[in-house]
Amino acid sequence: MRYLATAAALAALPLTPAPAMAQVAPAIIADGTILDVTAEGQTTRVPDIATIRAGVVTQGATAAAALADNAQRMAGVLDALKRAGVAARDIRTASVGLSPQYRYADGQAPVVTGYQATNNVAIRFREVAKAGTILDALVKQGANQIDGPSLSIDEPDAALDEARVDAVKRAKARAELYARAAGMTVSRIVSISENGQNDGSSPPPILYAARAMSADKSTAIAAGETDVTVTINVRFLLK
Repeated sequence: MRYLATAAALAALPLTPAPAMAQVAPAIIADGTILDVTAEGQTTRVPDIATIRAGVVTQGATAAAALADNAQRMAGVLDALKRAGVAARDIRTASVGLSPQYRYADGQAPVVTGYQATNNVAIRFREVAKAGTILDALVKQGANQIDGPSLSIDEPDAALDEARVDAVKRAKARAELYARAAGMTVSRIVSISENGQNDGSSPPPILYAARAMSADKSTAIAAGETDVTVTINVRFLLK
């Protein structure tokens, strides 16, 4: 597993209490040396949730015409999603918009030339392999605004805990390395704080390739693996 460079600093323990500060480090009674270590723990998972944002953008001479055309096309998009096996509970309206379109000319006030209507939905499903089929269905049905798929982990807590355990192991190993180099030993852990985490919701860009529309070929989606990471700060007492 990979991990970020570990930052460590050795500092002699002061014999007198430190001045009051906004954040006060834990008090150490016994004589010793403080070692601060920053470590990142990591584990991997295969994403099991895919999210696609898709919608329809339409133009019309009037607001009513733009909205009516948009509603008709969006109804077709929703029907296509249901036929592709997406449950109604996994389709959520993300945004609806209507805005005038203007023509600009020098020395003249802007003139409204028509209206643009937009309607976007967020589609969430567990069968990541179906993402390509759903993308194709959306395009065939007339969706002209598509973003995704973005892949994530449905229940990341167990993976985050694995990364936390890995981070502590790495911090302890690094502390022992510094202690040996300084001719000392690790006495105990003084404090542990979590400095950040990535639950796998920000994986690398998804690889997908558009293929010729045919009965036996569809857009290919490669889910791959995503890293789940946790960064911690650990303070050790060396003697």
